[in-house]
Amino acid sequence: MKKLEDAGFTVARILMSILFIVAGWGKIVGYGQTQQYMEHMGVPGILLPLTILLEFGGGLAILFGFLTRTTAIITAVFAVLTALIFHSDFSVAGNNINFMKNLVIAGGYLLLFFTGPGAWSIDRALNKKW
Repeated sequence: MKKLEDAGFTVARILMSILFIVAGWGKIVGYGQTQQYMEHMGVPGILLPLTILLEFGGGLAILFGFLTRTTAIITAVFAVLTALIFHSDFSVAGNNINFMKNLVIAGGYLLLFFTGPGAWSIDRALNKKW
């Protein structure tokens, strides 16, 4: 059962990281458009590099189980803030599902924060608890 659990944690981390790696890469290649969209929504464009770092870099960190708990809690907060800033106008088509999706993402990352990355991770290889 332990090996199944270890494999499950790894698969969960892979699945949780895909969205953020792809979204971060999209922001890198579409930097100007993303910056304009952020500013249109009232978020300073100067925050885009931090967003890319969290999404792309954080996605890779979760994928490999590196700095997992720290990245997970930051990503959970980020997902809630993103829901509130970008998806709280429910008169816009699709916003209510995107709002709820972000809350689900936050919940998944909170679980990862509390449980840790699992055995097959860089954090465990380095014997890190936090």
